[in-house]
Amino acid sequence: MNAQTTLSGKGQVVIPKDVRDALGLIAGQKLDVVQSGNSILLRPILPKSGRTTDEIFAHLLELAPKWEGPPVSIEEMNRAVHAMFAARTKDDI
Repeated sequence: MNAQTTLSGKGQVVIPKDVRDALGLIAGQKLDVVQSGNSILLRPILPKSGRTTDEIFAHLLELAPKWEGPPVSIEEMNRAVHAMFAARTKDDI
């Protein structure tokens, strides 16, 4: 998506609404301003969750079902994932 804007006398720019909507930007959103050669990159600063890595991993383990069966090879996992996506693609068409 390309858009144009104008630099104001105060050095301000307006990010067009369709771009803000597409990126989910809201009023007050903090942005990193990165100079790269002759370009400027505005990158949204995402809020931190406030949780530690251990807390995040513990939560992920709660979400994942515990496997009670025999060990499974990587090849078997790959086949299962491939079959799942193949079935999903057929249903979505």
